Order: sequence, then structure tokens, then C-alpha cells
Amino acid sequence: MPCGQSERGGGAAPGRYVVGVDVGSTVVKCHVYDRAAAVRGSSCRKVESLYPRPGWVELDPEVLWSQFVGVIKEAVQAAGLHMRQIAGLGISTQRATFITWHKRTGKPFHNFISWQDLRSAELVNSWNKSLLLKVIHVIFTVLHFLTGNDRYLAPSFLTFSTQQTSMKLSWVFKNIHEAEEAARKNNCCFGTVDTWLLYRLTKGSVYATDYSNASATGVFEPFTKCWNPTLCNLLSIPMSVYPPVKDTSFNFGSADSEIFGVPIPIMAVVADQQSAMFGECCFHPGDVKLTMGTGGFWNVNTGEHLFASRRGLYPLIGWKIGEELVYLTEGCMSDFGTAIRWAQDINLFTNVDETEKMARSIVDSQGVCFVPGFQISVNDPYLCASFMGLKPSTTRNHLVRAILESVAFRNKQLYDIIVKTVRLPLQTIRADGGVSNNSFVMQMTSDLINKKIEKPANADMSSLGAAFLAGLASGFWTDKEQLKKLRQIEAIFEPQKDSEEYKPAMDIWLQAMKRSLHW
Repeated sequence: MPCGQSERGGGAAPGRYVVGVDVGSTVVKCHVYDRAAAVRGSSCRKVESLYPRPGWVELDPEVLWSQFVGVIKEAVQAAGLHMRQIAGLGISTQRATFITWHKRTGKPFHNFISWQDLRSAELVNSWNKSLLLKVIHVIFTVLHFLTGNDRYLAPSFLTFSTQQTSMKLSWVFKNIHEAEEAARKNNCCFGTVDTWLLYRLTKGSVYATDYSNASATGVFEPFTKCWNPTLCNLLSIPMSVYPPVKDTSFNFGSADSEIFGVPIPIMAVVADQQSAMFGECCFHPGDVKLTMGTGGFWNVNTGEHLFASRRGLYPLIGWKIGEELVYLTEGCMSDFGTAIRWAQDINLFTNVDETEKMARSIVDSQGVCFVPGFQISVNDPYLCASFMGLKPSTTRNHLVRAILESVAFRNKQLYDIIVKTVRLPLQTIRADGGVSNNSFVMQMTSDLINKKIEKPANADMSSLGAAFLAGLASGFWTDKEQLKKLRQIEAIFEPQKDSEEYKPAMDIWLQAMKRSLHW
């Protein structure tokens, strides 16, 4: 059922609207936008994750496909429009969630394996401790020292994580015989969510991904802009399984007319964080985007320069539009939205809007600390979620405040790493995602990092970014300067407290973090 709908249009000429769909980890959302980037119709459906074994997280591809088609139809209907009035479709998707299928039959070998999935944890641990990886580190450290080329820096401290596609894909070929056999015969297709949706929308005629999604798999080399043959050889993954990589804002063809009644042009596919970055109009080097949704993501536009770091940041391709290719540096944290949703599920509060008031109703958390770790940590897949410092006097308000404080503390941690690592003056910080609607978290983050943070009027930046990219490719909008004029800011959070006031609480929280590692 639609989550919401807005102002009805109608009677407009063909091609007067663009559609942005965001296939996220918790919901599939669709918005229909007019030329002023105002939302004319919306729909969303909850993503139902499957948990077949402890640590495994999957999505049913047929259910996801049905939800994707459903929200587009519902949003267009909610806007009072006809499908022929849509100038283009932009698709933003969760990253690194993937599926493999048979090239001839189109039949999947397994469900989507989510980016949150932990089935490769033992494989990751084994590789990270291996002698071979140590040898690789030494070789590339020497090459970086001799050449000074940053291309050799990232491999010099390469570590695998459960978040990356590479290890889970290796697991698939080790454990699913049909996929391994098809790959040997060049009959296996690999695809992230965007690739699968393109394949289904065009009834198998388009098999492709874009640079933003490819770079987020951990298998695509952002320096050479190619799938990484060395890594694939190491992990025994055939290069033949990967799709061609296209521009982000690009005419991918049209959805088959049987699906929506008319052929709708597919004008952009983009990874969700890069899409949110584009939706926030972070077009210039030094622009910063903070997304607080299911997970937390800090992205910095680094322009033409690719920064590799030993500090938990990693380089990505933001988008490619014609000759323009923009790089980002990203740091991520798990469990922002997940932790808040869990707290709601166990009745710590009824409505998420209550949490800000609950947190402000007390002076502090009374020494209670919350460590988020339900899903994964890039640095430690065995990090456990925990409450520490509980007392007989602890109330629900203290628990809720501790959860919200943990979000702000994690933001502070990652911001400090970015400042030390990225050799660019940081410009505007723009926040989006569901948690950005919580002014307690936003204000505390602003205090901790001592920077102004802008919050847009529309928090669904991934949908808007996909629509912007589709609109540029279809000529619906002319250029990025026009897009910047369409931005609407709802609130600006400026520092109100000295960050030192939070130091005692953050020091205790850091202790709690250390005790939750390697569980």
C-alpha cells in the first residue's frame, strides 16, 4: 500500500515529469517530480528481509521486483498522471546486494544476498590473516614507496570485509554448484540490484550496471575503472560473470511496454549514497553529505582526485556523466536506523517522533552507553550490539537517549578521520535520511564536530538524486546549475555547545565500544 501521496497533477502534456525510485534496505520508495522538483505523487513499500540462518540476510528477487513495479504504478496514479507523461525513470539502489542467474534462462541461482549478510565472515577472517595477503601488502607498499602513485596505496593495506561483494560471491561459487558450473561455461550473470532491475525491465535485452554501483562492490578498480582481474584470480571468480559498466546518467533503453502499458525511458541507474550526494547538489570538491538511514554514511566529493586511506575510509566513483567522472571518499557506520527500529519493536517508544522529546527530558543518559552492532562493522564483523552502564534507576528515556547519543558519537568519530585524511578544505555539510529528522541527533552532531549542518526540506535524497540524473539525461533539466536552484533547505543546525562538554560521556562510550569488539 502507498505510504503517502501528495498533490495531484493531471491534464499535463507528455514528458512533463520524471520518476525517481529508491530501492533501499528497508523500503522501496518512488516519487514523481515536476520541473520544480516538487513531489507530485509518492508510494513506498516495506522491504521484507529474509533470515534463513543466523547472520544471513537475503531478499526474494520476485518480491522485490513486484514491489518495484508496484510503487511506480502507485506513485504515478497518486499524482493523477498517465505513464506516457513520464519523461524518464531514474533508479537508485542499495549497494553491494547481489544475485547471480543463468544467462540463457534468466533463472536466479539464489536469493539476493544483502550487503548486511555475514555468511562470508569466516572466509573474510581467514583471508585477512593469510600469508598471501601479507605478501600483497609488502609488494604494494614497496611499489607505492618507489612510485608515489596512490593507485598502489589501497592494495598495500587491503583488508576484506563482509560488506564487500567479493567474498560473498566467492562463497556462492564455493557453495552453490549450479552457479559454479554455469560460470565455468560462461553462462552465469552477476548483478547488483540495479543490474537485475534493468534486466527485468527490458526483458533481458539490457545487461549493465553503472560506475557508482560497480565501484561499491569492492571488485571494481576505481583507478583503472575496470573489474579487478587480480582480485578475481585470487578469489577464483571468473571475469565473465560481470556486466558492462555504463555512465550513471545515460539512456539504458526503455522498460518493456507490457510492464507499464507504455515504454518508459530508463535514464539513470545509481548507487543510493552517490544518488543522495547528487540529490544534495554536492557537486564541488570538499562538499560533504551525511546520510543517516539504515546505516550511516559520510561522503566527501574529492573531484578528479582519488584518496586512498588506511583509516577506514575508501574511495568510490560518485558518478560518470559523459566526460565528467567524480570521485568520492566514504566512511560508513552500521545500524543507525536499525537500532532505532529495534528499540521501537521492543516498545521503548511507540512513535519515532517521541525519541527526541524523551532524550531531552533528561540531563544525560546517566552513564548508560549503547553500542550499535546488529549488522556489521567494516573493521570488526564480530562487534556486538550492547547496552552498558545499566542501573536500577535506568528508565526508557535513558536507553533512548543512549541510542541517539551513539549516533552522534559515531558521526564525530568518522568526521575526525575525514578531517585528518582528506586533503581538501571541507565545505558545506548536508544531511539526509530518516534519522536526520531527529533534531536531537542533528544538534548534538553539529556541537561535536563544531560545524554547521544543513537539512533539506525533502529527506529522500536518493530518490531525488536518481530523478535529477534521469532528468539531465532526458533533457528535462538542462544542467547542474539549474538543479542547485531547486534545492530547498528546511533547517540549519549550528554549534550551540562546546564539544568539550561531551568529552566525559564520549570517553565512557569509547570504553564501551572497546569492550564490545571481537565478540
